Amino acid sequence: MLYDRNAKRQTVSLTVNADLFAKVKRAGINASRVAESALAEALAALERERIGAEIRQDLAAADAYAAEHGSFADMVREHYAAEDDGPAV
Repeated sequence: MLYDRNAKRQTVSLTVNADLFAKVKRAGINASRVAESALAEALAALERERIGAEIRQDLAAADAYAAEHGSFADMVREHYAAEDDGPAV
C-alpha cells in the first residue's frame, strides 16, 4: 500500500491558478478530493517507475550472469537430462 487511505486529513496550502480555481469552485468540484486523487496517482506513477527501474536492473544482472555462466534453465535441463540418461534403478 502506498499510503494509508484512512489517515487523518491535514490542512495544507497549495498555490494554484486563481482563474482555474474560481471556475472549479463555481462548477462545484471538490478541489481537495481532486488534488488528493492527483497526488495519489503521481505517487503511484513514481512507484511504478521505481519498480520498473529495479526490475530492469535485476534483468540486466541476470543477463550478465547468463552470459558468463550460461542459462540457469539450461543448467537445470542438463542436470535432469543427465539423471534420465543414468542407469535404471
